[in-house]
Amino acid sequence: MSDLPARQRPLLPLSLALPASAAAALLMDLSYPDAAVWAFAFPATALLLVSLIGRRAGGALLVGAVYGILFFALLVSWTSRYLGPIPWGALSVLEGMLTAAALILIALAYRWIPRVSSRPAVRLLMLPAVVAALWVGRELFVGTWPYGGFPWARLGMTQAESPLAPVTSWVGVSGLSFLMVFLVAMLIEMVRLRVWRRPTALIAPVVVVVVLLLTPLFPTADSGSMRIAAVQGNGPSGYFDQREQYSIIQAQTDATEPLYGEDVDLLVWPEGSLDRDPFRSDTLARRMSLVATRIGAPLLANAPTERTGLYYNTSMLWQQDGTAEQIHDKRHPVPFGEYVPDRPFYNALAPDLIGLIQRDYTPGSNSPVIDVDGVAVGLAICFDVIYDDVIYDDLAQGAEVLVLQTNNADFRGTDENLQQLAFARMRAIETGRSVVNISTVGTSQVIRPDGSTVSSLDAGKAGALLEDVELRSGLTAGVVLGPWIQQVLLWGGIGALLFGWLRARRP
Repeated sequence: MSDLPARQRPLLPLSLALPASAAAALLMDLSYPDAAVWAFAFPATALLLVSLIGRRAGGALLVGAVYGILFFALLVSWTSRYLGPIPWGALSVLEGMLTAAALILIALAYRWIPRVSSRPAVRLLMLPAVVAALWVGRELFVGTWPYGGFPWARLGMTQAESPLAPVTSWVGVSGLSFLMVFLVAMLIEMVRLRVWRRPTALIAPVVVVVVLLLTPLFPTADSGSMRIAAVQGNGPSGYFDQREQYSIIQAQTDATEPLYGEDVDLLVWPEGSLDRDPFRSDTLARRMSLVATRIGAPLLANAPTERTGLYYNTSMLWQQDGTAEQIHDKRHPVPFGEYVPDRPFYNALAPDLIGLIQRDYTPGSNSPVIDVDGVAVGLAICFDVIYDDVIYDDLAQGAEVLVLQTNNADFRGTDENLQQLAFARMRAIETGRSVVNISTVGTSQVIRPDGSTVSSLDAGKAGALLEDVELRSGLTAGVVLGPWIQQVLLWGGIGALLFGWLRARRP
């Protein structure tokens, strides 16, 4: 073990590394819903790392491209549901190539970090830690750039149904990603160095496994309950759905009627639950006021709104008297879905597709928390659930329960709604908060702070959920430390890689 090679050769020839990376992409996709075989995330990570070990930048880019493009093509195939193969292919190639570029750093770590020292601890501990940190850095990079990023495919998010999920309440989703990759990379080095029979070499992986499997939920405080009704209207709320005037609000109203006479503190309708801007339609406003009056509680609804010439994706708390003083605008409108960045450029490339998006939504800057009779309710609209800043802002402003409104109508019959639901479950565990995840067309659920399901509505069916939802207060370590852990891993991984490069330049 003391005579470590100064420069590593590829473990796999390129002819084997490419199919291995393709297999890694397939297994990684199966670890997400619909299949949701969470254990597959570990062999998928191992196959990808083994394919990268010893590669130079060009080879690593090719291996990473095979993995990244195939993985995203499988994971987000639902983007082709209505718009066809062009947006699907563009997103898959973009995210795949960004992933491939970032994976070059991991390949370089395998070449440079062993040059730091010949001590076994460098290979067994430092190298896996740097690899895992760079993996998290790649997730943060892809999740923030370009156009706000697309943090849909974080490794930790695969564990919504696994015993590892409570770890996020201590270190956040990025912290869980780090520990998973650290364990896999450490086991790979143990096999490469043939030290698995030495008892002392087993201490570190055993500790990581114990932490992953036995970590309890970070405790938060019980602060009562709130009786929340959430209604899934299953109306024609898709972009290409044929609809008559007021057909969306009618579907929502019809599904709400069985709740009339029940004791309700808050009525929640999903994203896209109104046909148009209620602040500019007296008819819609009167119908919303009537529903709020009959249910005896404020109505949290959502619609496109226009203010000072700008469009927003807005949730509003509609009172029985027809007022709505508390609103929240979506923080991260979806590029090429809710707005077109650099419109002249992309319009020249695909005018027919770009022409479908007639208006550009503006990112919101108002509070994501509303007050309902003294209870702070945190909001996230649709894909905002995958952005840490929105969820952490909810908790920083005292949210005792999270309400996630979404419209999955454009992805009927795909895995999209189940993937998003898994992210909602992870947010419940990470934050120690109950989550009400309500969709126009399903699947909708009320989720406990431990991630278990209270009640559910299947996709494609109209219905309503009515539950005494548990309220919690206090911040988990995952919420408090999560952003700091991300920065430490991001810059620590890059710093360690640079240090390894400097040491590798020594004679």
